Amino acid sequence: MNDTTHGIRIRPGGLADAPAVLDMLDGAVAWMNARGNTEQWGTTPYSQKPGGVERVERYLTENTPYIAESDGKPVGAMVLDSGPSPQMPIPPAGEPERYVRLLVSDRQSVGRGIGAALLAHAAEETRRAGLHLLRVDCWAGGGGELVAFYERNGFTPTDSFLSDAWPGQVLARSV
Repeated sequence: MNDTTHGIRIRPGGLADAPAVLDMLDGAVAWMNARGNTEQWGTTPYSQKPGGVERVERYLTENTPYIAESDGKPVGAMVLDSGPSPQMPIPPAGEPERYVRLLVSDRQSVGRGIGAALLAHAAEETRRAGLHLLRVDCWAGGGGELVAFYERNGFTPTDSFLSDAWPGQVLARSV
């Protein structure tokens, strides 16, 4: 597949993309921490968290990963699955769905619409699969900025949840 939107090419991902995805996740942790957000993903770089590397490798081999590229360089990553993580206290959808398990972009490419392009691609992949429901969950803290991002991209909040003390929000989009 060669889906290009706004100069961003989206292609299937794979295990070879693990270093780039881990770099993006590490950059996201550093960016959040620099803004005073230590609650969402903590303070430890993702690549150094217990199980972090293995989780990314599973995402890239057991799920459906996509990589956004600009000028041949990975600038974003998304992982689709058939439902939420079984470790999260999220109610089942009640119908077949596609679920965004991971969405991250390179912090040096902020403002280029990478996340929006990946979410548009997720909606198209959901339609291609003959499904009508696309869901995602995210951190609901920090004044709801992340929830608002998903709302701007066509999602509607559905279920709130707590994972330990971590406030989460499930959002859904009909496609």
